[in-house]
Amino acid sequence: MSELKGKRFVEPKDVETQVFDWGVIKWFSEPRVTDAEKFSMGIVILEPGKGHTLHSHPGVEEILYIISGEGEQLVEEERRRVYPGMMIHIPPDIYHETINTGWEQMKILAVYAPPGPEAELREMPECKIVPPGEIPKI
Repeated sequence: MSELKGKRFVEPKDVETQVFDWGVIKWFSEPRVTDAEKFSMGIVILEPGKGHTLHSHPGVEEILYIISGEGEQLVEEERRRVYPGMMIHIPPDIYHETINTGWEQMKILAVYAPPGPEAELREMPECKIVPPGEIPKI
């Protein structure tokens, strides 16, 4: 993927897709793509009834912005209904989960600061990598 390093304009076809049993992620900005040093940004799609269950990111802040769909967001001990137009801030080291409670896909813009969790996701055994330009088969 070194041919992408330093890109300033990134299209969906330019980046790989991380495929999980709960949905997919495309990282549009991360050190491997844009040389970003202080953050990473991607689009997460959660399938109906599925989610990214309880986890934390040591030393990393996260922002989630709900683009479409609806769900439940847990941050520490607070669980709330989330819907388009809402932003969720997750401080470093805080346990959280996002569950799609709707009948359609839930689309979320995710930002990590600093970058790093996107690379950890890529290394998980349950992550299937679909190369740039290919359509994931879920």
